[in-house]
Amino acid sequence: MSVAPRLKSRSGSVAPSPSFSRHRSLPSPSSSLRRPQIRVNLDCPSSNSDWNGYTELYPHAHSYVERLRVERFLECDQPRVEDGDAYCLPVVEAVSSFKPSMYMSPLMAQENKPLEVGILRRVKELLSEVDHCTAAKHITKADCTVARILEVTPEVQKMMGVSSGMELLTLPHGQRLRLDLLERFQTMATTLAVEMLGCTGTTEERASLLHKMIQIAAELKSTMGNMFGFAAVMRALELPQVSRLEQTWTALRQRHTEGAILYEKTLRPFMKSLNEGRESCSLSNTTFPHVLPLLFLLEKSAAADEALEPWETVEAGVDVVMFHLGAARTFAQQGSVYRSIAETKLKGFEERAEVTELFLTDFQMRLLWGSRGAEENQALRYGKFDQVLTALSNKLEPPVRAG
Repeated sequence: MSVAPRLKSRSGSVAPSPSFSRHRSLPSPSSSLRRPQIRVNLDCPSSNSDWNGYTELYPHAHSYVERLRVERFLECDQPRVEDGDAYCLPVVEAVSSFKPSMYMSPLMAQENKPLEVGILRRVKELLSEVDHCTAAKHITKADCTVARILEVTPEVQKMMGVSSGMELLTLPHGQRLRLDLLERFQTMATTLAVEMLGCTGTTEERASLLHKMIQIAAELKSTMGNMFGFAAVMRALELPQVSRLEQTWTALRQRHTEGAILYEKTLRPFMKSLNEGRESCSLSNTTFPHVLPLLFLLEKSAAADEALEPWETVEAGVDVVMFHLGAARTFAQQGSVYRSIAETKLKGFEERAEVTELFLTDFQMRLLWGSRGAEENQALRYGKFDQVLTALSNKLEPPVRAG
């Protein structure tokens, strides 16, 4: 009677949730991590002991395929064996990777109030110094890092149980990543809106800033293939507090006609088609696919945006839902392709430290809500800030009273 080889499990610490902003301390694994069970069957069909052949369907105990499976099992930090099956357990992250209260930045003090004038002024200066192409590259680098498309170490892959964040966000234990991406999307859009609404100079100055945002959106869409960043910039431009500024948009059409046409005739229709599932992006040019519909579908209760999505209307319904769920299957399968394209597009790119800060979610959370309010309840944070945006908008262009 043959005895199956005993697999000795290795004890080791669980890799903590990856941190993508600098100068952070990480939470204790015991307090923030749980593990689901993913089964890897090490059994193989009985075979003639004299036959040492190889087949992918039924690997022999000494075949190359079986050896790889055993090696992968041995690499797990805490494997379990039950009834001849091995369980390699990925980590379920229970806390956000964003830690604004612990975040340290050269652009702000250790403690700061919401929307400090000095910080806003410095942010405005930095945005004016960089061209739209450089800004788009900084945004793409930060987006792809948070989404675990770039800079994913073998330890992080082992922790996730998959090789890419694009696959993780489609899985049950990827909820924390989905919530973090929604946080980043909302925070980025709000920060960009604040920059536009906080521009208290002339109407022409606001129109120039509006034009630059449109250029950044176009660069993210066409050159960088970053649909996540593109959607965030478009959300900022489409917020009612920004879109109601008639004098500013009129100045844009007069002084930056090509930008106004680009926005109205190309960018807005494309964004609408993406959301409604009537258009998709070329895989060969995509660094970060349009995952937002999937995030809103899976985490609607946690999303700060109360607006109706395309699939929640009578006209669209099930067809749009099925399109986005089908797209999710592609996202999960093409993580390595997105990584390769992102690395190619960012090859030779030299980040500027202060500009990088502007597009980090921790920095933006501290900028918007201060060191004390940045980690309050999300719905409460965004509810209050919607009122702030409305006040800023009305100050720039007071609403016309009827009668």
